[in-house]
Amino acid sequence: MKDIFSYNADINKNAYMNWRTRRFDHIHNMHVIAEGFMNSAISLAETCLKDNHDKKADMLIFPILFNLNHGIEVYLKVICWNLNQLLNKTETFESSHNLKNLIAETKKLTVEFDNITEALQWSFQLEKYIDELYTKIETVKDNGKKVYDITFTRYSLTRDLEPQFYITEFNNIVIDLENFVQFFNDVYKDLDNMSSYLLALLDQRNELKAEFEAEYQSNL
Repeated sequence: MKDIFSYNADINKNAYMNWRTRRFDHIHNMHVIAEGFMNSAISLAETCLKDNHDKKADMLIFPILFNLNHGIEVYLKVICWNLNQLLNKTETFESSHNLKNLIAETKKLTVEFDNITEALQWSFQLEKYIDELYTKIETVKDNGKKVYDITFTRYSLTRDLEPQFYITEFNNIVIDLENFVQFFNDVYKDLDNMSSYLLALLDQRNELKAEFEAEYQSNL
């Protein structure tokens, strides 16, 4: 069998994992990963919309939602890391998969950086989705503690080996793919614009810093 990590003679039949990434720009590289996951979720949903006569959407919805939620997670972490850098903080981002915590931290840093509520316009639709999602994946333990199982698209069982909400629910759990594509195209655009804007600001600041240091050294 031919190696999977190998070339095709037709350049358009190759996927280059390091063409969009940069060796020493870790925040940019995370942006590339986030873009890929979000784009793949929407593209898969669009594929199902074009032809779902075989009901493939019922199977593909799991990787669609996984890619969507992971893309959102990485975008939020990229934005947090960017904002921390721009605010001259040493922190990167919260090391968890908790989208509620990540969106809250991202909003806090956004306001701290811009000091205007209009800077949060990009987050409104996303927060609406996260709130809706958490009503589905929330369970309350005997001690009253709330637990959110974001792995619902990866496994049919929870961490406690209980069936996920879409299995135990008597009524159908349905996602309108047309609405999904329309809604998340907007969310994707907002996240990507915000992330790209902050990346550009950080690049600009780093370039100015490098120029200043070079000029300082030349004057010694």
